[in-house]
Amino acid sequence: MNKEKCIRTIRAAVLNNSHPGPPDGDLFQSTSVIALFAFDDDPKLLFIQKADIEGYPWAGQMAFPGGHKDKTDVSARDTALRELEEEMGISRNNVDVLGSLGHFQTINSKDIEAFVGIWNKKETIAFDPAEISRVFEIPLAYLMDLHKKKGFDKFDHPPNVMWLKYPYEDVLIWGVTAKIVYHLIEVLIKNP
Repeated sequence: MNKEKCIRTIRAAVLNNSHPGPPDGDLFQSTSVIALFAFDDDPKLLFIQKADIEGYPWAGQMAFPGGHKDKTDVSARDTALRELEEEMGISRNNVDVLGSLGHFQTINSKDIEAFVGIWNKKETIAFDPAEISRVFEIPLAYLMDLHKKKGFDKFDHPPNVMWLKYPYEDVLIWGVTAKIVYHLIEVLIKNP
C-alpha cells in the first residue's frame, strides 16, 4: 500500500469508528499521548522507553510520548503536542493530527486521551534522557501480525489488560499502552 493510501486508511479508521469515552466523575487525572506514525517505506509507530530512574513509577516502561496537562495547554491535543516537542524534539508544525482514539484509564487513576498523528520526519528525534532511555520505530505490520497471532482480533471486548502484551525485541508493550495499541489495530482491521 502506498503512503498516501495508507494515511487515508488510518485517517478513516480514526474518524469513522467509535472510541472509548472519558470516565465518569473527577477521579482521574487528565493526561494525553500521541500515537505517532512515521513512514519510510512502510508505516511505523513511534514508542518511547521511559528512563530507568530509581523511584520513577514508569521506569523502563514502553509508552507513547505524552504527559500531564499544564495550565497553559488549551486542550488535550495541545498537551500531547507540547509533550511530544518537550520529550522528543518533534515540532507540532511537523505533525498532522488525524484525531482522537478516545480515552483509556490506567490502574493508578489517570485518564489518557490518545491522539493519532503522522510525522513528516523533517527533524531528527532529540529525546530528553532524563525522561526517555530509547525510542523505537515499530513497524505497524509487525504489530498487526502479532495482534492476530495472539488471537486478540477474536475478542468481542479487549482482553484483560494483564494478558494484553506486545513483545518487541527486548521490550514489552503492556498496560495502558497495550490497550491503546489494541484499540488502534482493531479500528484499522475494521477499516481495511
